[in-house]
Amino acid sequence: MIDFSQLDRTIHEKGRLSIMTLLASRTSPWPFQDLKTELDMSDGNLITHLRTLEKAGFILGEKLTGEGRPQTLYSLTPEGKSAFVSYLNVLEQILGLGR
Repeated sequence: MIDFSQLDRTIHEKGRLSIMTLLASRTSPWPFQDLKTELDMSDGNLITHLRTLEKAGFILGEKLTGEGRPQTLYSLTPEGKSAFVSYLNVLEQILGLGR
């Protein structure tokens, strides 16, 4: 029997799951504006989810300043990658039960 409590509640929320999926989909960091555009989220909503993931240690935001407008780049931490893989493994078990 699957222990559904193994689903990480931090990742499981739709917005945060979307962010984690995008960050896991490539090796280079995602700029805030690209995440915002891809996910069609407001600044405030995206920032709230990013802060939750940062607080959990799943992502890292790096502020870049220099010429032009400052930007923040986001990437998964090793802990975030591990948590995401674990999350996907639990989902695969759940899907296996439904087949």
